[in-house]
Amino acid sequence: MAAYVVVEIEVTDPVRYEDYKRMAETSIAEFGGRYVVRGGPVETLEGDWHPARFVMLEFANAERAKEWWSSELYRPGKELRQATARSRMILVRGV
Repeated sequence: MAAYVVVEIEVTDPVRYEDYKRMAETSIAEFGGRYVVRGGPVETLEGDWHPARFVMLEFANAERAKEWWSSELYRPGKELRQATARSRMILVRGV
């Protein structure tokens, strides 16, 4: 069953965050993941949620997504993201 990593991001260092984006793309692909949503305009339809940046990744299953997130390959990218942005990230399984 497919699984999705959903991320709300507020970039605090746009210059260095560009490096993160390149690093993340490589590691996501290595674990069979793909971008479903990657930035772009966000329009609030209900409530008061106004993410500055929104990303959604799809993996074959939750185990593969967690392997990516905890991998040594992604570790440097994760550290850079944490240094250049405030993020909230969840993992959700599809139907």
